[in-house]
Amino acid sequence: MPSDDRRRHWQPRPRPEWLARVNEEGRVLDACGVVPLDERSLLETARRNTGLDDFGDDGWREPFRILLRALEEEADLTFWGRVMTRSDLLGHLEVRLRVTDWFARHPETADEEIAAPVFVTGLPRSGTTIMQEILGADPRARTVRMWEARFPVPPPAPGDPAPDPRIAKADALCTMQDRVTPEWAAMHKVGGDLPVECIEFTYASFLSDAFSASFQVPSYSAYVAKADPAPAFAWHKRVLQLLQSTGRPGHWLLKGPTHLPCLPQLFDAYPDARIVLMLRDPVKALASVVDVCGTLFWMRSDDPFSGDSYGHFLSVEPVVANLERLIGWLESGAIPRARVQPVRYVEVFADPVDEETVYVLNA
Repeated sequence: MPSDDRRRHWQPRPRPEWLARVNEEGRVLDACGVVPLDERSLLETARRNTGLDDFGDDGWREPFRILLRALEEEADLTFWGRVMTRSDLLGHLEVRLRVTDWFARHPETADEEIAAPVFVTGLPRSGTTIMQEILGADPRARTVRMWEARFPVPPPAPGDPAPDPRIAKADALCTMQDRVTPEWAAMHKVGGDLPVECIEFTYASFLSDAFSASFQVPSYSAYVAKADPAPAFAWHKRVLQLLQSTGRPGHWLLKGPTHLPCLPQLFDAYPDARIVLMLRDPVKALASVVDVCGTLFWMRSDDPFSGDSYGHFLSVEPVVANLERLIGWLESGAIPRARVQPVRYVEVFADPVDEETVYVLNA
């Protein structure tokens, strides 16, 4: 890590007293035995919790196993970090089981067309959340909500009782981050009925930068960087097909900074997609990303920057390479320039309803 790397200077805030005590007591326990993260235990528990057995195609198993090994060997999890991690992994596995079962029972779901989805992307902390909120004010826009990402089966339908009880359950789970690290609430607002990034419903592909942003798992990060993202986008589309299959109206408005390094593959999956590309001074964005990721790592580890997990968004050279690659794609035609609308971060605040920033839903 270069001496001028912002990660060297990042300092966490003290943990809440209750959490510090739990982790302290956890150090005298056999944490691996009490909170196992091995494949067999996780799969057996997910099957038992759902009563289902079919995880679908096996393409997810290799990244899943690489992730588990990295969690044990590299992540340096605290006791509570292990508890949160096991809970999250079980949730992702259970989503995979339930979605696979739904398609088996409703094969017509695979015929759903995801027409001209809009993706908001850019460097992390470049205003993607704000832009999604602005565009989401259009009554025709439909976002994926946290409860839909965590509990997509059965898909919501017009006429369902409101509020859906899954909202409260998802809210209790996702806001645990605020209780573990109270400063997180000021960095990124989460809630059971709030829109989420695409990573929230592609965890179950187990091929996601989201894990790299939550744990120090550099070997897994290196694997994902070289892997074909097509299986993750296939799962992405599968979830959208499921959610729209019961006739709830709306035009998909999606968000994901982690799409930035793989926009050609995004267009392979969604040829008629439209991109809102947020542009912010990378130096300012980088400073904010370090703070956010440090906080995320600190939720689960005492050594938040022990490795280079998520490094392609956390240091200057790979961030510059990301942007240069993007320029190359636009100039070469590898991604269709006409379907990419750049929006400057500073201009969003100057005029958040400028016509150029909302044209994508009107085209």
